[in-house]
Amino acid sequence: MPIEHRQRDHKQRRPSTWVWIGVAAAAFAVILVAGTELTSSGAKTTGTLANNPDLDPGTSLSAQAPGFALADQFGKQISLRSFRGKVVILAFNDSECTTICPLTTTAMVEAKNMLGPAGSRVQLLGIDANPTATTIADVRAYSEVHGMVRRWHFLTGSLAQLKRVWKAYKIEVAIEQGQIDHTPALFTIDPDGRLAKLYLTQQSYAAVPQLGQLLAQEAARLLPGHPRVRSSLSYAVISGLAPTARTVVPRSGGGTVALGPGKPHLYLFFATWDQQVTDVREQLDALNGYQQHAKTDRLPALTAIDESSVEPSPQALPRFTRALPHPLSYPVAIDGSGRIADGYGVQDEPWLVLVSAGGRVLWYYDISTSGWLSRAALERQVRNALARPPQGPANAAATRAELAGSPGPLAALHAQGDQLLSGEPALAARIRSLRGYPIVLNAWGSWCAPCRAEFGLLASASARYGRRVAFLGADVNDDTGDARAFLGQHPVSYPSYQMSGQQLTRIVPQGLLGTPTTIFIDPAGKIVNVHTGEYESLGTLDGDVQSYALGG
Repeated sequence: MPIEHRQRDHKQRRPSTWVWIGVAAAAFAVILVAGTELTSSGAKTTGTLANNPDLDPGTSLSAQAPGFALADQFGKQISLRSFRGKVVILAFNDSECTTICPLTTTAMVEAKNMLGPAGSRVQLLGIDANPTATTIADVRAYSEVHGMVRRWHFLTGSLAQLKRVWKAYKIEVAIEQGQIDHTPALFTIDPDGRLAKLYLTQQSYAAVPQLGQLLAQEAARLLPGHPRVRSSLSYAVISGLAPTARTVVPRSGGGTVALGPGKPHLYLFFATWDQQVTDVREQLDALNGYQQHAKTDRLPALTAIDESSVEPSPQALPRFTRALPHPLSYPVAIDGSGRIADGYGVQDEPWLVLVSAGGRVLWYYDISTSGWLSRAALERQVRNALARPPQGPANAAATRAELAGSPGPLAALHAQGDQLLSGEPALAARIRSLRGYPIVLNAWGSWCAPCRAEFGLLASASARYGRRVAFLGADVNDDTGDARAFLGQHPVSYPSYQMSGQQLTRIVPQGLLGTPTTIFIDPAGKIVNVHTGEYESLGTLDGDVQSYALGG
């Protein structure tokens, strides 16, 4: 059976990083909810939690929680007021989400479990944040695949009703290029119905139990008697297991699977709840065809990795695999900690990663947003990525030799390689001064995992094309020290200009959804293409440079 390419009508993309930052900045200053000013307590978090970028320590709020009455997954009308006397953990979740929302849902359940019997005094609520999937069937389907049908109320209503609630809680919801963006917000509400804290979920599988503990501790603080939290996790950063690390994990059905360097390998990350939005059973079965061809055509072998850290139960994967049309010819590894998904840069599910023999990621592919590839298309992508692997950190001497003799304006850029310059006006002036040369402008941030992943590709391309094409960086919404440290460790042959995302839109007003974004500007100063998201292989970036900077 072929692996069909299928586009979902309503695709889920991880929320725009700029949206997150805008909301977070507002949360730590002054937030207006339902016309009431909610002020931060000003308390500072100390210790490892303050230094963990994968955890939001929460922003203290002080105002009555805006009321609402919506229908749950059974069609029953539920009001916020009916839970007076309980602590409410309220999340805004996309009912078709395959990125942040499952992490949030899992953390909510873990928080309640960590409170033991006192968890009966905590109510879990979700409110749908997908404007195109608002039916009771939609919220019930999400609840079913995540094992939440009897564990929470997932609320929805008419679009007009939902918009009123989103507005009251300052939740940004948008459809951008057919994909759902929403603020990944989670609120705690005290037994008197007052907002206590706001949290923003980060994209880290390994940090989910830590977020659960944070929520449990906050709920215990709000409950009478302050019950004990049955967890003592550290809030230190949990490092991912990168493809360069050798590790052995359990295999579905028994035994173990070894992961790590040695030979090129193809990995498919998935979870059983993907079946809500894609035909994952059929496609896993179809991938048997790839594995068979891999043996005869010298292609990297395939291993599937179940993201067990966010499965609804230990029984979810065995039940799922028993229902497959045929036994799988490739192993299914179990990532119980989330560290493998984090280390391999997984941002959505299902998600393909091709890794070199040395443990370098050669290619990413987001199936959830781009659809399943046919076997022929998958094999072509794998071969292309293997044929043109990304280069390592640029060798300074080799780069200088390659760029020697560049025209004056481009040589001036190379002389400022790795420098962090100031401001949108300076970048706009630099772009004007480069009239006559095509420009590749990359918007990035040191805090942005996809930006970090593609930076080596930009370094390689700028060295090879830098005698004909001007490369520039725009460091967006970043800490100056972090940005300079990152550039010191990831050398490129061009400077970056530091600014906010809003400032960058004055230069590039169209098509910016977040970071990374790469903008191609022709010699006349006209924007000819905007590539949103990470470049997954050097071949893809090369193709765009050839097409949009060098005219094919």
